[in-house]
Order: sequence, then C-alpha cells, then structure tokens
Amino acid sequence: MQALCRDCLTQFDAPEAAPGRARRCPSCASPRVVAHAELFDLSIAHMDCDAFYASVEKRDNPELAGKPVIIGGGRRGVVSTACYVARIRGVHSAMPMFQALKLCPDAVVIRPRMEVYAAVSRQIRAMMEDLTPAVEPLSLDEAFLDLTGTGKLHGAPPAVMLARLIRRMKDELGLTGSIGLSHNKFLAKVASDLDKPRGFSVIGRAETADFLRDRPVRMIWGIGPAAQAALDKAGIRTFADLLRWEQRDLQARFGTMGERLYHLARGQDRRRVVANAPMKSISNETTFHEDTGDADILDGHLWRMAEKVSDRAKAKGLAGRVVVLKLKRADHSLLSRRVALRDATQMADRLYRSARALFDQLGDPGPYRLLGVGLAELCPEAEADKSGDLLDPGAARRSGAERAADEIRKRFGADAILKGRALR
Repeated sequence: MQALCRDCLTQFDAPEAAPGRARRCPSCASPRVVAHAELFDLSIAHMDCDAFYASVEKRDNPELAGKPVIIGGGRRGVVSTACYVARIRGVHSAMPMFQALKLCPDAVVIRPRMEVYAAVSRQIRAMMEDLTPAVEPLSLDEAFLDLTGTGKLHGAPPAVMLARLIRRMKDELGLTGSIGLSHNKFLAKVASDLDKPRGFSVIGRAETADFLRDRPVRMIWGIGPAAQAALDKAGIRTFADLLRWEQRDLQARFGTMGERLYHLARGQDRRRVVANAPMKSISNETTFHEDTGDADILDGHLWRMAEKVSDRAKAKGLAGRVVVLKLKRADHSLLSRRVALRDATQMADRLYRSARALFDQLGDPGPYRLLGVGLAELCPEAEADKSGDLLDPGAARRSGAERAADEIRKRFGADAILKGRALR
C-alpha cells in the first residue's frame, strides 16, 4: 500500500490499518496520512478550496475565527457561500438570506469582495502552474490539474506535489483546500468532495466500478433538479440502475446526456484537462423564496445582480458586448432576452439600464420565481466603454462616479457606498 504523510510529505509503504486505528506517519507520527494502492500512479486531480470566500474573510479578520460567517447580500439576497460553522447549522449556497439567518441568527454577514477573491485566486493559480501548465480553472476556487509526465521534472509523483501545493497554500496564503486524485476528470471531482474540508481522496482504476455502483447519480456534476426528476421518472437513482440500460436506449430517452451517462456509469471520461479555456459569460441569478411581481423588489434585484456581474467582470479584467436577462415564471417556463451593445461594457450602471430596458419590453407583470442578469461575448476590459452614448449625455458622468465608488470601496470596504436602489 503506497502512503504519503500530508504534513511532512514522507513517502512510505504502509500495511493495512487495523480496524478503528488511523495510520500514522513513521517520521512525524501525524495521522494525516493518505494511503492507496495506486496513490503514486494517478495524475488527474481536482483541487477545491474550502469555503473560499468565507476563509479569505476569516484570514483577513482574525476576530471572525470560530464564528459563523455568511457571504451574501441583505435580507432579500441569497447566500453566496458560508463557512463550515454556518454549514453545520444548515446554511448552504443559494439559500435565501432570511432563511439562513433564521437557522443561524448569530452569523456575521459580509458582502462579497470579488476583487479580493480574484486576486487570491490568481495567487493560487500561479502555485498550480508551478506544478503543471495543464491547469483548467472551473471558478475562482477550484480547478483541474493534469500532472501526467511531471514526475521527472519535480522528482516526485503527482500525489506528493499536490500535498505540497496544499501545504504551500496554508503556509503562504493561510487557506486550505481539498484534493481529489484519480484517472479522469469526472472521478477526480467526485473524489475532492468525499472528505472536505482539508481532504485528500483517491479513486483508483481498480476500484472504480465498485466505488460507483451504489452511489446516487445526483453526484454527477451537472445533474440538477430537472435532470434528477427525469432520471427518477425512468427509475434511475443509482449508477447500478444506469448500468442496466443500453447506450442506444439512454440516448433515445435523454439525447446527448444519455451518451454521457452511459460512459460515466462505467467511470469513463475522455475529456482532457484544457488550460486557458476561454470564459464564455459572467452571470448572476437568484431564485425567490416566494414568487413575486413587485416592481420595486424586482428592480432592486436587477441592480444588485448587475453590480455583482460588474464586480466579477472588473476583477477578471473582462467586459461583455451582450447583456442577457433571464426570467422564470411561476409555472417554471423560462424567458430569456439579450441585447447587443454598441461597444463592450463592464459598468454596473450600463448593465442595469440595459437589463431594465429588456425587462420593461417584456410587458409581463409576472409573478416570477427566478431572475438573472449576465454578460456574454466577453472581451478584454481594454476594449470596453470607449465610444460613450450620444443619446445619454449623463452616461460618462455616471461611469466616472462608478469608478470613483469602486476606489472608495477598495479602501474602506464594500459597504462604504451603497445606491438607494440596492436597498429595495
């Protein structure tokens, strides 16, 4: 059994641990040991930071240590993420804020600081790229890594380098992460969720079939409520259920998703880790706890979403040429509208005004259960907001005010300046 101490990075051969007893490192006696027959033979990994936004806030403000922390908006907003103290109380991402505060009334609520999180993410990305150029980010706090063939370069197998990455993140940035290591992307991502926080889980080739057989299919990345309902209707709840279907029958029933399900049921995933895959869009949406057609509430949400999308675009140095509005009616029917801008933008004011114009053109009073705003056809920020708007002489003044407000928030915090409509 190949084994690795995650604290001192000692590699050793370990016998099977006795039931109820943890393996310990022969060098430092740490119980933080990962052991697996294929540990030093696997090279596809998924790294997921632990409660990233909340962890950054706790790192930057030691007074938050041990306290439940929720990252999100006001009482009408939703939870972006929560620390593990709050998660134990039942708080989770996308939960309405008022519901989260009922579960955890003593929580410290902090508005997201996207530019700070993006800066930390870039530091982590640089550390990963020190190990391999094949890094495929999924978001600010998670990424796939392909370390195939890097053993000679680093003088150590991928598992050791991944443990070294996590130790470096802790030592230099004060943050933790969890590793999933396997032979393809699907299983690496599954593995990273098995032992959070500060986990290191391995799924080898030899155990893949047995590992998956009795697991629920909802663990497949991308299987949401609608897909789960369709699978339930077909009697498919576990991977064992999927294995009873022929590929042609799955494709006939579920289309292109059916082919994907057939292969994933067998632990097969041929997707490569693709570095520098271009981001296609930036968006933010919320599902209301109760359907609403209240114009003031909807307008307030439009502004907050425009502001969040703008913050993310600015943090990533991007802009978009197309503004997208997404709505879901009470009967679950979807509406999507988009408008192409004369030149790209990353400004919240212009995003909001474009999305509000699309909303007004609908002429549909609702009620709605979901609202979303997004930017598409992304480009570098250097190409943004160049020509101005001849039909709106106040646009340049508002843009200047927004840039000034951004600088004030950088210095004094996200709540230093708020627009009145953000409080609706």
